[in-house]
Amino acid sequence: MRLDEQTVVVTGGGRGLGAAIVRAFAAQGARVVVDYRESRDAAEELAASLGEDRALAVQADVTDTEAVRQLFADAEAHFERPVTTVVNNALVDFSFDGDARAKADEIAWEAFDRQLRGSVAGAVNCMQAALPGMRSIGFGRIVNVGTNLFQYPVVPYHDYTAAKAALLSLTRTFASDLGPDGITVNMVSGGLLRTTDASAATPDAVFDMIAESTPLRRVTTPDEFADAILFFASPWARAVTGQNLVVDGGLVKD
Repeated sequence: MRLDEQTVVVTGGGRGLGAAIVRAFAAQGARVVVDYRESRDAAEELAASLGEDRALAVQADVTDTEAVRQLFADAEAHFERPVTTVVNNALVDFSFDGDARAKADEIAWEAFDRQLRGSVAGAVNCMQAALPGMRSIGFGRIVNVGTNLFQYPVVPYHDYTAAKAALLSLTRTFASDLGPDGITVNMVSGGLLRTTDASAATPDAVFDMIAESTPLRRVTTPDEFADAILFFASPWARAVTGQNLVVDGGLVKD
């Protein structure tokens, strides 16, 4: 299915990386649902800028199963077609601030639980809510947003990294289960992006250090990251599933 025929849900789509992903799909002619939890003004402003025939802002906490089901019902009713594509981007209350992070000897399980509920339970809720519609048309594209930190923990964010590693495992097991239905499940993993709301607390010195470590000598932008997500949703990736594409300027080599 061409990108301009797709109906896409982007979780956490109102700001930061999510907003870049929304704009990238909209630029290709897709219909986009801008999911948000608290960023109502930003999400509604973004959707309005794209036009009501192309974008819809809907409030739903991805950890709330019933709210997610309603999100997908609202999307199908508004666009009069099933959701074909899901981008699990929502990030629950996290800031990339190495100085303020909880160290190994002090981090509490509650921090892990919070990130696991956001990244893993949230993704499961969205994928399961999307399945009936995807199966009805024999097509689906799911793209999960990961991180390169579990391959190269330049800053050891224990809770965030553990949750994203679990999401990669989920990506591969769901890909195996859903392949016969014509549904692909992939992950795009970035390094630190310059700049999103979550990375706004990162000192310039850290950005500069990462940039110097990459072959491209720069830090990846949200727009560049969004391009890779478009690839997995596009017809060019029709034979690709269960994969993790690292988009970080070449920092991670495997």
